Amino acid sequence: MALQGSAKGKLLFLGYGACALAGTLWGTGFYWGRLALNEMNVEHMVLYRFLFACLGLAPVMFGRRVRLTAGEWQILLLAAAFGIPIQFLLQFHGLALTTVSHASLMVGAMPVLLAAGAALFAGERLDWIGWVALFASTAGTAMVVLGGDRTTTGHETPTLTGDLLVIASLIVALAWILLSKKLLQTHSAPVVSAYTIYFGTLMLVAWDLVMWLLAPLTHEKVEPIPFAHISATAWMALAISGVLCTATTTLLWNWGIHHVPASRAGIFLNIEPVLGSVLGVELLGERLGPYAWLGGVLILGAAITLTTRGHETEPEVLFE
Repeated sequence: MALQGSAKGKLLFLGYGACALAGTLWGTGFYWGRLALNEMNVEHMVLYRFLFACLGLAPVMFGRRVRLTAGEWQILLLAAAFGIPIQFLLQFHGLALTTVSHASLMVGAMPVLLAAGAALFAGERLDWIGWVALFASTAGTAMVVLGGDRTTTGHETPTLTGDLLVIASLIVALAWILLSKKLLQTHSAPVVSAYTIYFGTLMLVAWDLVMWLLAPLTHEKVEPIPFAHISATAWMALAISGVLCTATTTLLWNWGIHHVPASRAGIFLNIEPVLGSVLGVELLGERLGPYAWLGGVLILGAAITLTTRGHETEPEVLFE
């Protein structure tokens, strides 16, 4: 009995460690994305990121086959469209127009959005404390977006358009998570994640191809996919964001929440906005105005309130 309790305690410790490491790696995602965006446009950066993620998830994708019904294929393809091309193109077009610090703080509102979405669309209960947390998080997001310091710092200036695009990507991510939860009722989380990422990446390839084919008609200049002139720094950023910040975090998170209570593991989601904003300030020389700092405190406080109370359902699959 003692040995059994010891083994359970070890799994609990490893589970929390996996969730904490996943949250930490997610927190660096915007930083690596910003480095890559210095040398290529958003479409190409996102495509490279997910090509690297596909490499990281190849053992899961091709090692475990899954049979889906026609209805499940529809849900999977819709989730892949929301979760990969739509969410990430919106998010990183927003990042191109704002700062890593602003984007990271606003992502901190995701646990609260998930609780509200589950209450409104999945029939889950959100009590009065949850709704207060939602209001506080919304107010905090507004303070970051509308009250942030928009003075130029180095070469990065936060813009209202960029901030709103990041918020739009969070709403799209909510739709993806709610769709994915339906598949998770009958299929394992790693397999659902791998299939979603692979099919979403194919959609990214198709999007880039369509833009290239339509260029003569739209008279827009479409840049070829860069390769030879990408620096070692950008390749490193792309590989880390794809293999570590997407593929590895997905597997770590999915393994972790199978060994610890999801309501407790959700607290590690809050590492992402904290670490992301610190990296933006410390490594990229960005600035956050006083209202942005206060808004960030409201966002994180609301997220911590929800994820430590243990009454709300946390997402079973996430990737930054």
